[in-house]
Amino acid sequence: MLNTDRKPLLLDFEKPLADLENRIAQVRELAEENEVDVSDQIRDLEARATQLRQEIFQNLTPAQRLQVARHPRRPSTLDYIQAMTDEWIELHGDRMTGTDDKALVGGIARLEGRPVVMLGHQKGRDTKDNVARNFGMASPGGYRKAMRLMDHANRFGMPILTFIDTPGAYAGLEAERLGQGEAIAFNLREMFRLEVPIICTVIGEGGSGGALGIGVGDRLMMFEHSVYTVASPEACAAILWKDASKAPQAAEALKITAQDLKNLGILDQILPEPIGGAHADPLQTTEILKTALLENLEELTKLTHAQRRELRYQKFRRIGMYTEVPA
Repeated sequence: MLNTDRKPLLLDFEKPLADLENRIAQVRELAEENEVDVSDQIRDLEARATQLRQEIFQNLTPAQRLQVARHPRRPSTLDYIQAMTDEWIELHGDRMTGTDDKALVGGIARLEGRPVVMLGHQKGRDTKDNVARNFGMASPGGYRKAMRLMDHANRFGMPILTFIDTPGAYAGLEAERLGQGEAIAFNLREMFRLEVPIICTVIGEGGSGGALGIGVGDRLMMFEHSVYTVASPEACAAILWKDASKAPQAAEALKITAQDLKNLGILDQILPEPIGGAHADPLQTTEILKTALLENLEELTKLTHAQRRELRYQKFRRIGMYTEVPA
């Protein structure tokens, strides 16, 4: 469940803000001890803190946005589902291997009374939970479970809502043995044939084929501090320069931010986040997401099955367009 009462966990670029907030706390403490009225001074400091927070989060670099996207307290798929739905029944298993991948969750829900199928990557909240959920890196069984649920949605006419938040698909030997590449490729093909509306939202980190495995939809949305990338900046830096410390340079070159992807014509809608990121006010963030989902569902349900499939197909055909120049 969403927890708004915990002590903030600050990122490195938030240090000036933390120093100012500590100063405010010290002024308050001294005022209480000496019974002095410093309300005007505190009000000025709080206004300065608000302005500083806005300046910091309006000017984040791609590498800093990646830190926000990976924040350990950023709301997860299950956080959003449980907070925005009227009813939620999680379904398990891919009906093939006899196992249930906890890195990719899904089930049936009611959104404002409307039956929908929701599914997405699920990271852990602490080390033990992250290990159990494999840090949100799904196995072939996870993607096959997702496809089973999407087929179920298609059969019964329920819209599909997917939530992307993974550093990438699990690349272990066992995953390769079980057909990781085939499972993702199968999902890519099959999602194009589905007749129901599909809305995909990057809620945190959208990494490589692991994100694409549930990322083919009529609409692609991203929170403003989320990222979507062909490879992590660390991996890109290690491949290109044999130096993972150049990850910030790679993050800039990869065009991983929501605004970059919007400019490239890949992204349909950027969802604003509260100042300080989604984790700063999870309940407000949930309302932003819920409103966007309902608005897009309203538009998509007015189209016929054939119109949605054709628009979906053309949407992805336009991605990565290039111009040939005669020799």
